[in-house]
Parts: sequence; structure tokens; C-alpha cells
Amino acid sequence: MPKCPKCEKEVYFAERVTSLGKDWHRPCLKCEKCNKTLAAGTHAEREGKPYCHKPCYSALFGPVGFGHGGTESHKY
Repeated sequence: MPKCPKCEKEVYFAERVTSLGKDWHRPCLKCEKCNKTLAAGTHAEREGKPYCHKPCYSALFGPVGFGHGGTESHKY
């Protein structure tokens, strides 16, 4: 039985979410930066870790100061 990459516990079929080529528990598939729960296929990945597309992945790994200025520009 596969193990969740986050909590290392067994993932049963009824609770499985497949993403990044691995099986996760739904509550364990969270953004590494903001802890937002993610759905399969709706996030980005870096070094095997999931991130929400905006703002976390873009702010951490995209061009510095992305956005249009003001409240839409993010820099962590």
C-alpha cells in the first residue's frame, strides 16, 4: 500500500488523492508556503513539494516583484 509523502502513513483507496506522481491524503496535500489545501492538478511543484500557483509559487520562484505594483506585487 502506498505511503503519503507528507505524513508517511498508508493511503487507503477511499482517501487517496494522486498528484506529483504520488498518492496523498487529501488534508496532507497542502502548499508548503501558506498551508492552503490543494486539489490534484491545481498547483505547481518544486523539488517534489507542492505550492499554490499564486501567490506562493510565483512569488518564491518567479521573477522578483511580479504583479502590477501595489497590492498585487508579492515578494517573500
